[in-house]
Amino acid sequence: MYKFVVGIDEKEHDNFVKGHELCNLLQSANWAKVKDNWDHEIVGVYDENNQLVASSLVLIKHLPFSLTMMYTPRGPIMDYKNKELVQFFMSELKKFAKKQHCLFIKMDPGIHYNDYPINEPNNDHYDVSVELDNLKVAGCIHQGYAETIAEVIQPRHQANVYYDENLLDNLPKHTKRLMKDAIKHNVEFKVVGKEGLKDFSNVVALTEERKQVNLRNAEYFEHLMDIYGDDCLLVLGEVDVKKSLDELYERKKANDEELKNTDANSRKKLTRLNDIDKSLQKSIKEFEEIQKEYPDKDKICIAGILSIAYGDTLEMLYAGMNDRFKKFMPQYYLYVKTFEYAFDHGLKFANMGGVEGDLKDGLSKFKSNFNPMINEFIGEFDLPINKPLYKLASTAYKIRKKRHAEVKE
Repeated sequence: MYKFVVGIDEKEHDNFVKGHELCNLLQSANWAKVKDNWDHEIVGVYDENNQLVASSLVLIKHLPFSLTMMYTPRGPIMDYKNKELVQFFMSELKKFAKKQHCLFIKMDPGIHYNDYPINEPNNDHYDVSVELDNLKVAGCIHQGYAETIAEVIQPRHQANVYYDENLLDNLPKHTKRLMKDAIKHNVEFKVVGKEGLKDFSNVVALTEERKQVNLRNAEYFEHLMDIYGDDCLLVLGEVDVKKSLDELYERKKANDEELKNTDANSRKKLTRLNDIDKSLQKSIKEFEEIQKEYPDKDKICIAGILSIAYGDTLEMLYAGMNDRFKKFMPQYYLYVKTFEYAFDHGLKFANMGGVEGDLKDGLSKFKSNFNPMINEFIGEFDLPINKPLYKLASTAYKIRKKRHAEVKE
């Protein structure tokens, strides 16, 4: 009934993944080029009508003593309610893995375990008993429902903004206010190509320094843009200091003129004009200080986001901000404009990435400003290949993962 094939054509694989409800960027054929420190293969299953019914990018990590481990990120892609298909795929995958001297295969399929608005968490989990039973019968071992990002390879909880024609109207009031702050400070949304990578890398580096985390460098970002081409979206938040100052000078000049010509008995008007004058002087002073700090730049990049479109989703992978301009609130304006850009170009989701399961981390707090849905996935599975060595390898893997998390902290 089924036929297992090693070496599925990349375009056929991508077409299948993009049309599937479990579609995810990490299962794109090009992701293997991003993870170029791993070997890889694309394997799949055809039915009796020669239709592709299961497919998976498999990353292969070489270990000492000619051994390997495998990982299929957010995969495999198939109908997990189809018991025969799941069993056949896993059985054939094990045969393939044995030829690669694999110890075990790790997978984290994009099966949703729960979905809820970030401000309305609940425990009304979907019934995934059929999927769990089918994977268990096929030899897969569920690794549980991890609550922290450090426990897993890919976050089990992610914040995802769904298409909404009333996106702006439905944003929290404080988010709208912060966006107005950005507009007031003349923050501009700009879609750029590789010419913007230097500026983007700079704000990412500043974010790394501020948060004491390690993200990526300009070379890596360029690598992503080379691989995904037109599907890559790089946006910057810029401030034109000279233009802003010229506008402020003109507004102050007009306000001074109105003050000069206002009758002394018009107290309410004078109070209003004096308040405007104070506000303008404050803004002028702020921008003149910025001009002194950045004498060689009329336009300054103060924030940026790098995303990749795949299927119906915009995966917002990396973001950065120059903390010197935090009062400008560029990230709020930039995120919303990026959502709008994605939806205007036919995408249905904008994934802001992982959050901790308790939603008490800083990422959750920031992402809550955009009313995202929290997608909670079913979790990781191990498929043991070399059973005598699996327990030892699994323990060593968990110890290494724990140490890596401690170093990050």
